[in-house]
Amino acid sequence: MAHDPSQLVKAAEAGLATQEAELAASRTRQVLSIMTKTATGNADIVRSFSLDRTFRLIFVRCHFAGTAGSNPLSITLDSANGTAHDAQLYTLVRAGIGHDVNFRIPVEENREPSPWTFGENDAIRIDWTNPDGGSITWGLEVGLALAS
Repeated sequence: MAHDPSQLVKAAEAGLATQEAELAASRTRQVLSIMTKTATGNADIVRSFSLDRTFRLIFVRCHFAGTAGSNPLSITLDSANGTAHDAQLYTLVRAGIGHDVNFRIPVEENREPSPWTFGENDAIRIDWTNPDGGSITWGLEVGLALAS
């Protein structure tokens, strides 16, 4: 029994098109699925956040309460490739009472490939020196999403 090669090619192309559509839908769900990691305290902020695979930074939010005071808040890459690859990503000059943090990556910068994509052993580090330790409390949220 002979098979028409053009029919086999058409069937293979249809199968590949279905797979590509399923992969595209999966990537879209990943982009929309944000995992929020949190931390709270009243000392300095020295926190690292990561996922167990390649990820994108989506946002950093922090609310401060207590006595007056502010200091810079830095967002850095703690690279799995060593300190030579660590990088200062962003610094908010004033963070503290009256200066909550609401840093978010614009949608146009957060599409694949995104400069805000990091490796599975990388970490995003948040640092802030509390100008009045014990009297200023903070609540930190970092949004991360899986990258394809």
